[in-house]
Amino acid sequence: MGNPIITIDLHGLFRDEAIKVIDKALKTADSSTYQIKLVHGYNRGTSLKTMIIDEYRYHPKVLRVQPGDNLGTTILVLREL
Repeated sequence: MGNPIITIDLHGLFRDEAIKVIDKALKTADSSTYQIKLVHGYNRGTSLKTMIIDEYRYHPKVLRVQPGDNLGTTILVLREL
């Protein structure tokens, strides 16, 4: 069985690099994974956060995109618990 929550640190990545990392995580997520927590930070702006929302809100594997527990994280919900 896989990990129910995958956490990915995107600090220091450019947009295209972050997309590759997130796409790989979505591709490898199995049925036991219900969330991917993306840690992007917020001190240097919100470009990664905006990209995540724009790129993944209509992704076929993503049920919804929601804010994380702080301003520097965003959650991709793949399925409900």
